[in-house]
Amino acid sequence: MEIPYFGEDFRVKSKLHSELPPASNSPNSIKISSLAAATAVMIGSDYFRPLTGFHDIEDAISICDKMQMKNKLFWPIPLLNIIDDIGKLEVGMTVNLIDPNFQDGRILGQQLIGSIHKITQKEKAKITESVFGTTDESHPGVSMISKMGNFLISGDLAINNHSYYSEDFPETFMTASEIRSRFVQNGFKRVVAFQTRNPMHRAHEELCKIAMEETQSDALLIHMLLGKLKQGDIPASVRDEAIRVMVEKYFDQNKVMVSGYGFDMLYAGPKEALLHAIIRQNCGCSFLIIGRDHAGVGDFYQAFEAQEIFHSDLVQESLEIKIFEADHTAYSKKLGRIVMMKDAQNHKLDDFMILSGTKVRSILEEGKTLPPEFARPEVAAVLGAYYKEKRVE
Repeated sequence: MEIPYFGEDFRVKSKLHSELPPASNSPNSIKISSLAAATAVMIGSDYFRPLTGFHDIEDAISICDKMQMKNKLFWPIPLLNIIDDIGKLEVGMTVNLIDPNFQDGRILGQQLIGSIHKITQKEKAKITESVFGTTDESHPGVSMISKMGNFLISGDLAINNHSYYSEDFPETFMTASEIRSRFVQNGFKRVVAFQTRNPMHRAHEELCKIAMEETQSDALLIHMLLGKLKQGDIPASVRDEAIRVMVEKYFDQNKVMVSGYGFDMLYAGPKEALLHAIIRQNCGCSFLIIGRDHAGVGDFYQAFEAQEIFHSDLVQESLEIKIFEADHTAYSKKLGRIVMMKDAQNHKLDDFMILSGTKVRSILEEGKTLPPEFARPEVAAVLGAYYKEKRVE
C-alpha cells in the first residue's frame, strides 16, 4: 500500500508561486539563521508537506498549546524565521533569504512576508518549554532559540537551491519526492526507516535488521541528518562514509537505501520524534524505528518518552506511518551476539557490553580501536582515521 503524503487534505498552493514577481525583482534581503535556512530547504524538499512557509505567532502558540495549527492540522514543532532587525520590511513584501552557510551572500530563496511580530521573552519561553520540555539554557535547542533575534517573520517561501546539502552530499541528499520515486522504481511497497545523527554501530545494524523482519518490510531506509549538530558530534561527511562501508558489506544492498536530509538537529526528544515521523511519511515509509532516548540529549528526557508520545489519540489519528518501538540493543556476552535487551532471558546488566557516546568518543580520542563487539572493523577504521586527523590538527 502506498503511504500518502502527510496532511494532504490541508495542502494549498503556495502564494509565492502564483502571485509574486520573480525573486530578482526584490531589492530586499534578510540574512536568516542556520535553522531557518534548513527549515526552508525542508519545506522546499517536501519533507514538511503540506506546509508552504514559516508559521506566524498564532500558529506557533497554537502548536505549543495543542500540537495543532489554527486550521486544525496536527503539527508538533513551530517552524520559525526569527531575525534580529526588520529594517524597512513590511507585510506583503517579497524578500530574498540570504543563506548563512555561505560567505558570498548567496540567495537561498524568497519569502512573502505574511506577518511581522515582535516576539517577547515570555513567548520564547513558552515555545522552548513546549518544544524541548525545558527553558534550561544548558539544553542546546533552548540556547539556540534564546540567542535568536526579536522579530518573527511568517509567510510562504520558495527555494532556489538546497543550500550546501546537495553540493557537499551529492550522492546522499535527496528530497522526499525523490525518495518516493526511488521506492517505486525499486518496487518497495513497505519500508521501515531508521533516523540517525550518528555513525551506525553493530547495535544499530542489528536493530534495523530486527525491525525489517518484525514489520515484514521489504526495504530499509537509512536516513541521516546532514545539518548542524551540537559541538563534539561526528560530522555528516564522516557519518556518511561510515554508514556506507557498513551497508556495503553487512546488508543486502537490494533492500537498503542510504539517503540524507538537510535539517539541523533540535534535540527535542518526543516532539522531534513526531517531526521525524512526518518526514518519513512524506518519504513514503510505512514505519519509523523509535528507540531509547530518540532525539534526546543529556538527561532531559525519559528513556522511552519519544515512544510514549505516539500513543495519544491525536497522534494516532493524524499519522499514517507507524512506529517500531525498539528497546536498547546491545552485545550479549552470554550469547555472543547483538540482542534487544528486553528479549534477553536470564541476563544481568553486566552481561551486556554497553558503550555510551561519551565512552566511544573517549576511546577514539585516545587513538584506541573500538571493540569488535561494538563496531564493525570497517566502521571503526573510518572513525579512527577521523579522530587521528583531529589529533594532528
